[in-house]
Amino acid sequence: MPATLQEHSAGGVLREDGKVLLILMRNLRGEQVWTFPKGHIEPGETAEAAALREVTEETGWDCAITAPLYTARYSFRRNGVPVDKDVRWFLMRRVGGDGKPRTPDEVLDLRWCPLEEAATVLTYPSDLELLALLKKA
Repeated sequence: MPATLQEHSAGGVLREDGKVLLILMRNLRGEQVWTFPKGHIEPGETAEAAALREVTEETGWDCAITAPLYTARYSFRRNGVPVDKDVRWFLMRRVGGDGKPRTPDEVLDLRWCPLEEAATVLTYPSDLELLALLKKA
């Protein structure tokens, strides 16, 4: 049995006027899914730096972190190999940029979505947990 891989990621939640910014990507099965921007923490990079970098790459918006939000932990299999993953999430606000993803091969679309509508398009359990936290805030 293959050893379990450990992965560490970070991401950002941009919230403005009762809406959150979502991105459209493909999952491991090639299906299109709406989610929040996130990505791997590079060696020597802090979770905060990774979250800011990933949000800029995936949304085209330069941001500032306003608060830590949540750490999601979950497990899945990639090509038959078990993966344990944690994602550190941060609340962010826009400070610049143009809203054009720097990774158009990864990000198919992005949109500002009211919280209630986001609940109908998000599918990952950890994204729905984030949304529940935002509704309480």
